[in-house]
Amino acid sequence: MSRNDSADYLPSTPAVEASAGAVPAAGHSRRILIIVENLPVPFDRRVWQEATALSAAGYQVSVICPMGKGYEAAHEIIEGIHVFRHPLPRERRGALGYLLEYGAALFWESLLTAKVALLRGFDVIHACNPPDLIVLVAAPYKVLNKRFVFDHHDINPELYAIKFGRKGLLYKLLLTLERLTFALADVSIATNASYRDIAIKRGGMPANRVFVVRSSPDSTKFRCATGVHQRRRDGKVVVGYIGIMGDQDGVDGLLRIASKVVHEHGRDDIDFVLIGDGPELQRLKAMAERLSLNQHVRFTGFLAGEALLTELARIDMGVVPDPKDEYTDKCTMNKVMEYMALGKPTVQYNLTEGRYSAGLSALYARPGDENDFADCILRLADDPKLRQELGKRGRLRFENELDWRFEVPHLLAAYETVFATKTSSAT
Repeated sequence: MSRNDSADYLPSTPAVEASAGAVPAAGHSRRILIIVENLPVPFDRRVWQEATALSAAGYQVSVICPMGKGYEAAHEIIEGIHVFRHPLPRERRGALGYLLEYGAALFWESLLTAKVALLRGFDVIHACNPPDLIVLVAAPYKVLNKRFVFDHHDINPELYAIKFGRKGLLYKLLLTLERLTFALADVSIATNASYRDIAIKRGGMPANRVFVVRSSPDSTKFRCATGVHQRRRDGKVVVGYIGIMGDQDGVDGLLRIASKVVHEHGRDDIDFVLIGDGPELQRLKAMAERLSLNQHVRFTGFLAGEALLTELARIDMGVVPDPKDEYTDKCTMNKVMEYMALGKPTVQYNLTEGRYSAGLSALYARPGDENDFADCILRLADDPKLRQELGKRGRLRFENELDWRFEVPHLLAAYETVFATKTSSAT
């Protein structure tokens, strides 16, 4: 799962304007097909925000994505956007598991792309990785003078190297796919400055064709449930985590840190709530039990909408336990900006992009030092004024610099470049 993965935090209840069946063909020439594999839409916050922003700007938008819990319809129209979904095997491990998942995804993406081409048409394929295989779906349409936009959510070569501890044949294959993706892309959209550098230096893209569009929450939807925190009267300090429960997300490290806080420092007044789901959830629950943390660590599982915002409103600080490595140091963690949007202070390791996002709203532990991370939690737990001050700084930075409304112009500028290129090529 991508570190830039995005959850649907406050779904409206959009009216479905049509069901599966015939779809009218497009009548204008600014038609976009977005393809995303790792999350369904509109659950994928970033992709849905991009789709709705483009639609509001007058583009005709279609989306291909996998099905997921609560998103099983093969086709529906939400807020004027046609969403086509396909089945996909999940939670597979090992080479065979990846082969099955990616093979199935390529089959369905290719089939649905052809379907959209016939029923609605498109002028641009907008591919959201991971994986970088979506370029294989888009490549044949380049011959037909379709544009290709690469929305760079994840740096897969680095993720592979960290996840499997080696840089062998598959690592080289991932680099090759990445280079092919950048080579065919008319424009690349990067989630942060580190990814922009990769597009330019490793991908060989011209700097004027790489646009940074951060995965920021939308302040009109992502807001604290009112009065929840004020209703807490248990005297506990609550440390919150939201994210994927995977084997490279640092949640096992967070449990060791929780053990230090609770057992080594004897802090019965500090609890931890872990929000999210993932392939390691059951193993992490068993680990919490082995560490005798059942009275202090609560796993909520998957949450969305008001349930998620209510849970986040109860926390006193957010944590980002991702360890520092060549992958995480370049990644923007969505949870950082989500904590900031809700006015919550953050504890995290000192990572390049993490520090850029949080700025002065976080305490930074020395990378790899779980004792220092625990000390940062204790410092915030014992200083309500510091929590309030850091939370206020984060909220102000979010409101003035990181809100989604600041990213929309960059997204639209990227598309103006795409269509300017198409126009000049045609002439």
